[in-house]
Amino acid sequence: MPLQPLILSSLIALLTACASDKPAPVEPAQPVPVQLPAKAAPLPAYQRELSGSLLNVPHEAEVELALLAVDSRGNPEALLGNIQLRGTGGALGFRLPFNPETFNKHSRIELHGRANQAGRLILRLPQQRIARGETQTLGELRLVPAP
Repeated sequence: MPLQPLILSSLIALLTACASDKPAPVEPAQPVPVQLPAKAAPLPAYQRELSGSLLNVPHEAEVELALLAVDSRGNPEALLGNIQLRGTGGALGFRLPFNPETFNKHSRIELHGRANQAGRLILRLPQQRIARGETQTLGELRLVPAP
């Protein structure tokens, strides 16, 4: 049988490699750097911001928040600011800067949000009406299942 010598020589080579006296070098484990949250840079004098936290965002979900000017039928007229975030599985803090001068040119302003995972819309933020063009903390906002 011609395969027998090939199998035998492969087995001998494998046993020889395993019988080596030198153990594989072990490198000391490097500590993983802990990423501390970056301090928020101060806003330029001409900007304001909306801040708060989003609840129910799954780990690794892609979240987009948009501050929109909408018309009387609820259709978007202008984008006043937007940010994109990645879910951590817990409360997800956000800061959405905007220019208050553009805010004052529109009669109705709303904060909209959505979360996607694996390219599929999974959650949405019920529209939040924003009445004033100044820095505001919105608190905890809960995302709900998307239809």
